[in-house]
Amino acid sequence: MYLKLIKKIMSVKIRLQRHGKKQKPFYWIVAADARSKRDGKYLEKLGTYNPNTNPATIDLNLDQAVQWLHNGAQPTDTAKAILSYKGALLKHHLDGGVRKGALTQDQADAKLATWLEAKAGKVDSKKEGLTKAQSDAKAKALKAEKVANEKRANAAVEAAKVVEEAAVEEDVVAEITPEVETVAEVAVEEEVVAETTPEVETVAEVAVEEEVVAETTPEVEAVAEVAVEEEAIAETATKEVVAEVTTEEEAPAAEEASEETEA
Repeated sequence: MYLKLIKKIMSVKIRLQRHGKKQKPFYWIVAADARSKRDGKYLEKLGTYNPNTNPATIDLNLDQAVQWLHNGAQPTDTAKAILSYKGALLKHHLDGGVRKGALTQDQADAKLATWLEAKAGKVDSKKEGLTKAQSDAKAKALKAEKVANEKRANAAVEAAKVVEEAAVEEDVVAEITPEVETVAEVAVEEEVVAETTPEVETVAEVAVEEEVVAETTPEVEAVAEVAVEEEAIAETATKEVVAEVTTEEEAPAAEEASEETEA
């Protein structure tokens, strides 16, 4: 009977039983038969273990866990680390020394209290360090966000300046455009005038020539009439002179003919 009880006690394990959601595990610390399933029946629930926090949150019934250790329950590796973290293994060791008479219960309790206090100080220091790290990270993130906001604000100001300058340029262009159009129209008109000037000059020259011809035509006609008259007079005078000469030549010939007849 005693051997069966020892065998039954030796088959007890202190282990973790998984609970919680997917990707967010939450464990119970239980004393269970080693032959049972991991999430099956258990003999006693000793506490909880939440690894989702930093540092991990452990809630352990220290006295019950030590009692199961006294009865020969064997913790798994993870459960052993948890029991050591909470001081259950130290208490189990000190209780063994008290049973052997190596120290009194008060001395064991004092040592355990000192150890727990030091452990609590380490945990608090870690929490403070984590809090400071979080604060620093938060301050750094806030500073980075402030710098980013300033950059965005500066970029917005620059963009507004660019838009304003573009609007001013558009206004200036809108004001200058009528003048440019006027200048362009004048240039076009000048080009048209320049292109049409030779024709106009030609027409003007023809008109001037026609006017000159018109003005000089009466004089030319008068001069022509005078020349005709002069030619007629010259011809008449010439004829008269020729007639006179002929008459004069014919007269001596007639006299000679008469003289010859008479002879």
